[in-house]
Amino acid sequence: MPTTFTSRRTEVLAGISTFLATMYIIVVNPAILSQAGLPFSGVLTATILLSFFCSLMMGLYARNPIVVAPGMGMNAFFTFTAVKGMGIRPEVALGAVFWAGVLFLLLSIFNVRSAIVRAIPQPLRYAVSAGIGLFITLIGFENAKFIVANPATLVSIAHFNDPVVLTFIFGLLLMSVLVVRDVPGGIIIGIILTTLAAWPIGRYWGDASAVNFGQKTLVNFQGIWAAPDFSLLGKLDLMGSLSWSLWPVIFAFAFTDLFDSLSTFVGVAEAGGLQDQSAGPNHGQPRNLNRSLLTDAVATTLAGVFGTSPGTAYIESAVGIAQGGRTGLTAIVAGCCFLPFLFLSPLLSVIPAIATAPALVLVGAFMMKPITRIEWSQLDDALPAFLALVLIPFSYSITQGLIWGFLSWTVIKVAVGKNREVPLGLWIVDAFCVLALASGH
Repeated sequence: MPTTFTSRRTEVLAGISTFLATMYIIVVNPAILSQAGLPFSGVLTATILLSFFCSLMMGLYARNPIVVAPGMGMNAFFTFTAVKGMGIRPEVALGAVFWAGVLFLLLSIFNVRSAIVRAIPQPLRYAVSAGIGLFITLIGFENAKFIVANPATLVSIAHFNDPVVLTFIFGLLLMSVLVVRDVPGGIIIGIILTTLAAWPIGRYWGDASAVNFGQKTLVNFQGIWAAPDFSLLGKLDLMGSLSWSLWPVIFAFAFTDLFDSLSTFVGVAEAGGLQDQSAGPNHGQPRNLNRSLLTDAVATTLAGVFGTSPGTAYIESAVGIAQGGRTGLTAIVAGCCFLPFLFLSPLLSVIPAIATAPALVLVGAFMMKPITRIEWSQLDDALPAFLALVLIPFSYSITQGLIWGFLSWTVIKVAVGKNREVPLGLWIVDAFCVLALASGH
């Protein structure tokens, strides 16, 4: 991937590419949170508002090409653990999200989070970047139904007589050629052409019912306009969420979001060359880290106010970075792309998941480069890096990959007498890891 700013046109195309890779959250997040008893349309509005305002903040304030939106995984924890599992009212759970954001803000203001990032060993940074790449690739294959569940082997390859799979393969090869030939806007062109190729499915070829929620056709036009629903705005229960029994929930939101955001900033910075080049103590750290972390903290706080699960930096931002995005303009463009869907949400159904899936797979390839910088013959470095690398996709959790990478690094280094390679900041990180594991998430 190029590492220098090219042109305003490139940044705009990168922003559009990032939006196309992340727009699924507009409908997926309400689909999950509505199972917690929140109105679908209200969560959809909250999702768009949060993604718009916080992506703008990331672009204007932190000047990084990273989209911020409600985090996948966090919405599942909100619904299935906090509300359904523990019987917490949705309004109280939103209050817990708000207080988790306040905790984030305090950690960010006092630079605790940036100190944690500086304590992450370089081999783990390389591994996290590659692990996120594999994770994104897995998501892409899963979205395209190219990799499917198998009770005998956990996962397996889909049948190649499936029109959905064949269309995805066409899109993947087409987009690969466009990217290799360095065609401007190659990812966007690939998404559009794959969408057009998917249009006949269910109309003249095959049936998409099994992969598209019972709908025979894969590409569907369901109208243009829908009114926004602001019913969840300010509906959080601030005082009820401060009950002692809810502090584990607040900490679970906080620790999970902490590790997700840290890993995203570190991984994307390594893969895209977005490190601080100044001569000061932040040299080599993710660019504008303090401001980026503060933006992430604001996103979690506002999420509770708007009526959704915690906001976080999105790993799919790597799609725009792969397209050439290097400045905050990419995040600004992507954020602005969210806003019209306050009124145009039905249009999201036009672009199917298999059209953006090839972009996610290619981004995984782009993010593998940093692992060549790991000294694989130095086993006390390589083994923790390997655990972080493989556990991110295998556990379907960036947080779990990070946790076991950190803990194994510390245990191995201490056991072989290299205590000096475990800085104080990493011991603090390890404490957070243990707390995160104890919280059960």
